[in-house]
Amino acid sequence: MKIGFSQEIKTWDRGQVQVRTDRLAEEAPMELIIDHCDGQHWHRQNIAVTMRTPGEDSALALGFLFTETVIQSHADVDRVEERLDTSRPRVIVRLKDGVRVDLQKLTRHVFTNSSCGVCSQASLDQVQKLCPIKPEMSVTVDPDQLLGLPRTMRDAQKEFGQTGGLHASGLFQTDGRLLLLSEDVGRHNALDKLIGKAMRQGRLPLRDTILLLSGRASFELIQKAALAGIPFVAALGAPSSLASTLADTMGMTLVGFLRETSFNIYCGSQRVLLRS
Repeated sequence: MKIGFSQEIKTWDRGQVQVRTDRLAEEAPMELIIDHCDGQHWHRQNIAVTMRTPGEDSALALGFLFTETVIQSHADVDRVEERLDTSRPRVIVRLKDGVRVDLQKLTRHVFTNSSCGVCSQASLDQVQKLCPIKPEMSVTVDPDQLLGLPRTMRDAQKEFGQTGGLHASGLFQTDGRLLLLSEDVGRHNALDKLIGKAMRQGRLPLRDTILLLSGRASFELIQKAALAGIPFVAALGAPSSLASTLADTMGMTLVGFLRETSFNIYCGSQRVLLRS
């Protein structure tokens, strides 16, 4: 795993506030491209832009193509070319002449064109352009309220109690009352479900709310929260470097490593009622 950068954070632990330096794992976009032949002509196809921790990018590209059934085995691949030291980090996979690609399937499920944020700044700029409103919060949050959120969410997780294998996204009022909860085997799916339910109920934008994530905070999850108008995101795990940057850019509050007695604030500390 690659370490992205060091960041000064505030740690709240048993009522004491300390400022220290934290190290964040890097999260950055990578564009995946395939070269393929339709029997007569060669084509270059932009398949996806994926957020990942840099390293083993060729393996990531091959695994992605295999799990999306673009290729059946490594025998379908002619060569893999990494172009990572540019403003558009990308991996180009050239398929062998006889390998045919179902472009309609790719367009429905995984196709993303090259305008979809192929560098960190482009990704951040895109979210700002797409976000209809700026996430807003009119009150500050008491640390004791934050500490109680994980237990409240866990108690409400019916499926997790039976399987122990589901991610959850919980939406809370600032006083700690649970508004909505969604579970799914996928972190992104759980948040999509929660936002979908909020949309059906006419709650968007979700001002003055706190989103609790059962795992880590990635760029995509912060992006989804920003688009829904959520100003405050807390995670039981760590944020990535780009997630922290995006939250700060959008004026959001981001808390990580939320435990029974402590948490880290990566940005937006003005929304937490700190008492040192």
